[in-house]
Parts: sequence; structure tokens; C-alpha cells
Amino acid sequence: MYVKRCVLVFRFILILFFVLLLRFAYLQTVKSGNMAKAAAIQRISETQLEKKRGNILDRNGISFTNRTGKSYAVLKPLLLSKNNTNLLKISYLLNIDYETIHESIRSNKAPIVIEIDENIRDAVLSLNEPGVTVVDSLKRYDSGTIARHIIGYLNGKDQIGAAGIEKSYDSILKSNSISYVGIVRDGANNPVQGLGYRIVNSDEDKIQNIVLTLDYHIQKIAEDIMEKNNIKGAVVIEDVRTGDILAMASKPDYDQNDIGSYLHSGDNELFNRAVASYNAGSIFKIIDTALVLENNPYYYNRDYCSGFVEIKDLVFGCSRSEGHGYIDLEQAFASSCNSYFINLALELGSKDIINMASKFGLGKVTGLNEDGIDESTGNLPDPDRNFTDGDTANISIGQGDIMVTPVQVANIAAIIANDGIRNSVNLVDSIVDNEGNVIKNLRKNEKVRVISVQTARRIKSMMEIVTTENGTAPKANIEEYGGSGGKTGSAEGPYVNGEKIVHAWFCGYFPKETPRYAMSVFVENGKYGGEAAAPIFAEIAKAMIKKGY
Repeated sequence: MYVKRCVLVFRFILILFFVLLLRFAYLQTVKSGNMAKAAAIQRISETQLEKKRGNILDRNGISFTNRTGKSYAVLKPLLLSKNNTNLLKISYLLNIDYETIHESIRSNKAPIVIEIDENIRDAVLSLNEPGVTVVDSLKRYDSGTIARHIIGYLNGKDQIGAAGIEKSYDSILKSNSISYVGIVRDGANNPVQGLGYRIVNSDEDKIQNIVLTLDYHIQKIAEDIMEKNNIKGAVVIEDVRTGDILAMASKPDYDQNDIGSYLHSGDNELFNRAVASYNAGSIFKIIDTALVLENNPYYYNRDYCSGFVEIKDLVFGCSRSEGHGYIDLEQAFASSCNSYFINLALELGSKDIINMASKFGLGKVTGLNEDGIDESTGNLPDPDRNFTDGDTANISIGQGDIMVTPVQVANIAAIIANDGIRNSVNLVDSIVDNEGNVIKNLRKNEKVRVISVQTARRIKSMMEIVTTENGTAPKANIEEYGGSGGKTGSAEGPYVNGEKIVHAWFCGYFPKETPRYAMSVFVENGKYGGEAAAPIFAEIAKAMIKKGY
């Protein structure tokens, strides 16, 4: 009996030992990080280094954010207070008054964190001083950051998204993962020998990243060419096949780390011109042409252009003051003859023209608002209102109440290039984790037929004439790179300081046989689309093709 009891007790103790052993192993492996963090925070005089934030990536996983390094010098008062010589060197390196830093270290045992540049980093490391640690991290933005109007920026005080994707997806990009530096103390509130100052990383939740449809390299090509040519305006490049926005550039740009400098600037650097509305000008003649060809696929009419059209007491001048003489639809389109299209619109009627423009997506958002980008709807007049002949004349040439955005204009070109199909416009693709695994797909995938294949292809043939010597945009010709098609526009705006503002437009697609890219170029006060906007289109298109896009 006694032996049996001893065996039972032994077995119980053995089982208890194994349970404790398993618990110990569990705490040392699975729970070690959380327990270390909890223990550290309980006994830490903490200073926050930074709050980790998800990246904003291009379609290929290339990051727009956190691309360059930055460093912090972490000063450890308990160690530095014992070495005045090195403290003097450190104060000199960090450009901080010695008495100030000495007093701070004397009265404060918590770590002091100071951001430093690369040169200072190397100098601090060369001291080999245990009282200073260098911690490396990444800058959210730097001087080379692109797509700034899309990315947006953070509130400088609390690092919360304040504009663009940073703002719209702040709840996804932000995390509870925080880096601390502090003093680990024992029960008597003394620093633990050899463990006193520690960097603690809390990893309570996984980092989530936003993937855009933008292509980093195409975006950079567009921005670099705009910058080189001192363009004030916007460029939008869309994938004809999918509706994905591959580049969206607005110039002039701004510094995301110094927003305050631009709040009262006359150049409106913070303003995203790619989603703002402007008069369409002769770009709108694509809409007129689509309507007439949908009504009559074999439409052919010659009209006489004397250089102007007179409607009651209004005179509408043509692009060629001496007139074009007798001209047909193809010739009128290529030469952007106002007279021809005004007379055509008087036959078609304003209501049907406006309804066709609406089918192309004008007068409404493209869908970028769903992706977190505030965009203008542009403007179309109410099709049921009473229009005078003067109103109809203005509508036909994209003036008056007709307002469009560069994104909408790129989409017009994409619809023509895509044989009449309008795709959903996408800027945000998905949410992914740090391993690239898709957490949530955010794409829209609707396709709507706007015009017939026959109409689209006939307009394409006209747009291709525009880029020849017979059209208004030979400077958009890229025949040696596969050719292009397009349409110019010059849109009259208001008077500013006594000067009549005339914006320059060009929209088009390339290569012409199997179009893949649609592009709009808007140049603020550029005067003539064929002179100011068309060359930018050609330069960007050539650069893309040369680099294999």
C-alpha cells in the first residue's frame, strides 16, 4: 500500500513537472515577445521613437513611401553623466549647447532621442561611446518622392493622414506597432545592470499596405518631363485595356515635410490639377463627332468655313482666321474647324450632344472618389433646359458651361482607343500585408459600351490624321515608335491681371495599331494645344516606349 502511494505521488510530481516544463517552453517561445514587451513597458521610462505605418506601393510592389534612410541618436543619461569629455564631443556633433544637454541629462534619466543626418551618424558611431546608440529607420517622404498629390501627407503633429491616400486609408495604414526606447528598471527602480536601456518594438498587429494602379517608373517619366519643360498643369496616363491609372502628375509640386510653406502660395502647389475642372475646348469635338456618326455611320457633308460663324449679335471665330473654305468632317476634325462643328451642332441639337457627353462620363465623377481622391465632376448643362443657338455653338466647341478634368479627358481617349468600351477607372488596387498577400481587393471591373466599334474606329482614323502634317498636332507624331492618334484643344478661361487665360489640351493614345495607353496633357495658360501640350505627349510616349513599356 505504501509503495503504491509513493508511485502515485511520484507520477503526480512527474506530470506536474512536465506541465511546468511545457508552460515554460510556451512562455519562452510563443509568448516571449509579448511578455518582454509587457515587462519592459511596466519598468520603462519610455520615449517613443516612431509609430510604424504601412507603405503605399505601385502596381509592381515598388514603394512610394519610406524609400530613404534616416537615423536617431539615442542619448542614455545614466551612462553619459559619468563622462563629461564624451558629452562635450556629443554636444558639439549634435550642435546642442553643452550646458543645455548636460542639465537635461543630469535631471532626466529617460533617453533623449535626436534625429541626425548621415554624416553625424558616422561621427557618433566613431566615438564608440556606450552612452549613445544610433537607431536607423526610414523617412516617410524625401526630396525624390513622386506622386505627391496622390500620396498626400501626414499631419506633422500626430502623424495622422491629412491628405490624399494617406488620409483616405489612414485607418488601414496606421498600426499599433510602436518603437520605444527607455530604461528597464528592477523592483527597486534602479536600471538593470547590462539591460538598462533597451529598444522595444511592439508588434500588436500586422502592417497593412495600399497597392495603387500607378506604375512608379511611368509616373516618374511623366513628372521628370513636366519638370524639365517647366509645365504648370497635369498629365494623366490610363491603361486602355483595364482603365487603370498608370500615372497622374500635377505640377508645380510641393514638399510633403513642409506643408505650411504653401498654404498662401499663389502657385497653388497643393492643388491637384489632374482632378480639377477646366473648359474642354476643342477636345469636345470628339463628342460631337461620336454623336453624328452614331446617328449616321456613313455621314459625309462638306461645309464652307469663312473663318467665323455669326449667330445674331455673336461672332464665333475659327481656328484659322482666314477660313478653311469647303471642308468635310475628317478635314474639319483634323484642322479643328470651329465653323464646321458649330454648324453641325446646330443640326444635332444641344440635348443630344450633352447626353452623348454624359455617356462618355462627363459631368460626373470617374470613380476616383471611391478610391479616396477628391475629384471634380466637371460640368454639363441640364440637357432639358432651353438652349439658344449661341449656347449650342459654345457647347460644340467645349466652351461656356462645358467643364472637364484631365482624368475625364484621358478616359475619353481611352474609350475611343478601346473600340468604344468605357472601363471603370481605377487608382487603388488592393490592401496587402508585408509579404504581398492580398488582404482585400479594391478594384472596380465594370465595362460599358459607349459607342459602336465602327464609330470608334472612324474617330481613331481622324485622330491619327491630327498627328500628321495635315492636322493640328504634328508635334505629337511618334511614327517611328508605333504612331499615335489624338486631338488638340485650346480652352478660353477668365481674364487674370488683364490677360486672357487660354489653356492648352492634348489627348491621345499610342501605339496606333494596338493602342495600350491613353494620355491627357493639360498645360495651364499654354495657349495652343498643338504647341504646348502635344510635344509633352510625344516626349512622354517616346520615353515610355524606349524603356520597354
